[in-house]
Amino acid sequence: MTFETEERAALRESVRTLLAKHSDSAAVRSAIASENGFDADLWSMLVEQIGVAALAIPEEYDGIGASAAETHVVLEELGRALAPTPFLGSAVLAAQTLLLSGDAAAAGRLLPGIAAGEIVAVCWASEFGWDKPGVVAEGDTLTGTAHYVLGGDVADTLLVLALDGDDVALFEVGAAVDGITRRRVPTMDPTRALAEVSFSAVTATRIPSSPDLLERLRAAAIVAVSAEQVGAAQAALDLTVEYAKNRKQFGRVIGSFQALKHRMADMYALVETARSMSYAAALSQDPQDAYAAKIYCSEALSQVTAEAIQLHGGIAITWEHDAQLYFKRAHGTAQLFGAPHRYLHAIAV
Repeated sequence: MTFETEERAALRESVRTLLAKHSDSAAVRSAIASENGFDADLWSMLVEQIGVAALAIPEEYDGIGASAAETHVVLEELGRALAPTPFLGSAVLAAQTLLLSGDAAAAGRLLPGIAAGEIVAVCWASEFGWDKPGVVAEGDTLTGTAHYVLGGDVADTLLVLALDGDDVALFEVGAAVDGITRRRVPTMDPTRALAEVSFSAVTATRIPSSPDLLERLRAAAIVAVSAEQVGAAQAALDLTVEYAKNRKQFGRVIGSFQALKHRMADMYALVETARSMSYAAALSQDPQDAYAAKIYCSEALSQVTAEAIQLHGGIAITWEHDAQLYFKRAHGTAQLFGAPHRYLHAIAV
């Protein structure tokens, strides 16, 4: 099955053009330092001019009703630009949580807002990762702390995955209610804001959901991250090739040295194979393909950005150069939703 259709190519071009105009290197750094950790004006343009937040939301909930592949295109372009936006946390993770729950009432309440650009955050992980939620439910009362929450400090509504006995239950609660404490936490990747959200005997609305919600959500999340990783890997490769064409040493551009040509060819091979793995997972929606994409794309981006740092030399680790941001994104996304090695067993069985 072909991934890059005419419609997806047009969507890609629209997103890339908008990001080129409004999310260059200086704009990314400005967004990092902003109060919200993302560019609210850029988010509004993506939502209003292109409709990115509505892409994967069914038409009955005021969405566009596109496939996961269209969302994948947007994620890849956002990863290429390192653009800090609420897209992954709200328009992908939160929207998928509601759709996978199968509860029409909750979808009707929240999905139209998400499609319009409102921010909803999914509170999921414990301090030890995404295998088990950090929040515990007793009836409809939530206690505990969710870690590594995408957009948790700026969201209007929280979707909470909580331990309910031996099961995992899903809850909805307004982010401003009494008993909730939110704080943004330092991260390795400054372009990805994460938060801790703590609950102290907070009453929430239970959303009926299927027993396999957690695993299905995990698969959707890691496929989405693989798209970002492919975009970032392509950008790191492009930066390196451009630098090699212009940097001179011993009277020659360094890109003319055979040893460096081989290393950049290896980078290219990693980018293209990672793209194939990511696209295959997006099209198949098979958990096994998702796990494979998580492992391969994480390793590929880490290797490509490490090579980018090496081939740029000392300039690459200065704050002013983008290579170090892609390197940090590589290591941050590798851990997001679980480290690659945690998925090896799932591939083997």
